[in-house]
Amino acid sequence: MGKTTLLQHVYEDEMTKEFDLKMWVCVSNNFDVKKVIADMLSTLKKKRPRLDDTLDTLQNSLRTEIMSKKFLLLLDDIWEEEENRDISKWEKVLAPLAYGKIGSGILVTTRMDSVATMIAKVIKKEKETFQLQGLEEDQCLKLLKSHAFADVENPNDYKRLIFIAGEIVKKLSGSPLAAKVIGGVLNSSLDERHWTKVLNSDFVSPKSGQDDIFLILRLSYMLLPKHLQYCFAFCSIFGQNYRFDKDDLVRMWISLGFIQQPHDQEWTMEDIGGRYFDDLVKNSFFDKFEDGRYYKMHDLIHELAQSVSVNECLRVEDGTKLPSIIPKTLRHLFVKTTNPDIIKKIGQFKYLHSMFLIYEASNQDLCNALIENFKASRSLRLLYIHASANLEIILEHIGNLIHLRYLMIDGYNLTMMPRSLSNLYHLQYLIYDGTWEGDYFLPSEINNLSNLHYVELPGNCISSIRGIGKLKSLQELNMFDLRDVSGYRIGELENMNELCKLGINSLDNIKDVEEACIAKLCAKRRLTELTLCWSNTDSRNIDLDETVLDNLQPPKCLRNFCIRNYMGARSAIWMNNVNPIFNLEKIKLTVCLECETLPPFGQLPFLKHLKLYDMPKVK
Repeated sequence: MGKTTLLQHVYEDEMTKEFDLKMWVCVSNNFDVKKVIADMLSTLKKKRPRLDDTLDTLQNSLRTEIMSKKFLLLLDDIWEEEENRDISKWEKVLAPLAYGKIGSGILVTTRMDSVATMIAKVIKKEKETFQLQGLEEDQCLKLLKSHAFADVENPNDYKRLIFIAGEIVKKLSGSPLAAKVIGGVLNSSLDERHWTKVLNSDFVSPKSGQDDIFLILRLSYMLLPKHLQYCFAFCSIFGQNYRFDKDDLVRMWISLGFIQQPHDQEWTMEDIGGRYFDDLVKNSFFDKFEDGRYYKMHDLIHELAQSVSVNECLRVEDGTKLPSIIPKTLRHLFVKTTNPDIIKKIGQFKYLHSMFLIYEASNQDLCNALIENFKASRSLRLLYIHASANLEIILEHIGNLIHLRYLMIDGYNLTMMPRSLSNLYHLQYLIYDGTWEGDYFLPSEINNLSNLHYVELPGNCISSIRGIGKLKSLQELNMFDLRDVSGYRIGELENMNELCKLGINSLDNIKDVEEACIAKLCAKRRLTELTLCWSNTDSRNIDLDETVLDNLQPPKCLRNFCIRNYMGARSAIWMNNVNPIFNLEKIKLTVCLECETLPPFGQLPFLKHLKLYDMPKVK
């Protein structure tokens, strides 16, 4: 059991119920005082404070939250860079905790005994340390076998491989991480020659120690296929303890060209990328948290990623200056800075493929710096911009980034997207996490971006796109508001056959059955989630509601289905035959005030969730 795993068990144990508050913060090296306090507050409030708040504001908020309360604080993976400087930083972090109730506790995990001494100095307490030991050999073998023989029906049939596994375990120093990772490597092939190659590898040493575990991890990387090596190495651009979202990381891999084209037309690039990610999870390069809501890298795995990508990836978090020596092979750059001159200098790296900018100062300075940057960085495929102050505009010069595939803007008050966005014909992923107002937020010709796979915008901004049907590669359209205006009718959906998720609102704007047929929902062979909504329950043509629904039959691959505000007295004809809805797993029918009968849902073999609400006439 590793340090973090032990901490998780403590955090979830019954004995911790005596504490009024519990906080878990991952720290890692070169930590930021404000970020650590903000992480504590987000644990308590379930909402993250703004990082542009002052240190005093954050400290006061934390003091208020824990005042006279018994708390448990878990600080995971603390490093020591420079003792005097770190003591000063920790004094600022921990000062508000002095207002907590007697009996509160702080648990710390670290690789360094000096860190425990330092924290004890700060809180003026005697340090109590617990040194984790490696696994016993039989435990280590059991763990390795659980990964090496994952998905194998009868592991005991492979007696020769089990013997080789026993020999390998003797060289792993009892490290659970090494056992999991090497187990994943062995699992890739149950050929005896492959297992013997791992056993005899120079990377696996019988000596004990941290360096030898790192060599074992490096072996696991070397044995990965090339396409997985590229995907893994890129992940070093994210900091230690970063929470990876599987879908978003796959989008980045696709935009950077790491995903091989599928041979089977039934598979999308996203499907292939998802398999890549699952392979890395299986090999223990990522650990799953909260049932897959997010993933993290073990700190040693992150160090491995940094070591194998040192010539291609660079993180600059102390944003006062760039390193004096930067390799010409640099392709991926992360910069967190308050200095616009740093951003201007990025333009000298003309072959960057991805750039992550975290800017924490005046937006006017940011805009001026980005002008030069956008002119020079013509090879960019991925751009992430976060501005801590309210970002209002993204410059028209972004149109120079003609190879851009992925754009994420993490700002709060954009007044509109740049018109030149419509010129980025290769753009596949557009994500904006902020506010918007009116139909003119997006450029009128954004429907020219026929390669768009995924768009994430606030509210229902996507419904403002006139002629959205030209976005034939789009995979998700969570809610399309129909209007009785050209460019916003249901016929826009006719050729959008890549859709996996679709919601249609204001179905009462469909004038006749022929118009409903044009959507051709049944032809959308990837569609797994469908929501159909009428905008109100006022007096409507009940017969038209029924015939419209009859002609909105989805494909058989549908898994999740929702209907709201339907005023028909009967179900759709296709719903009364089990075959067209055979694969449904989740059904939700709400505010169907006139509906009198239900389809034969009890005959659906895969149905797990059924919700019926506000259907007073059902017999």
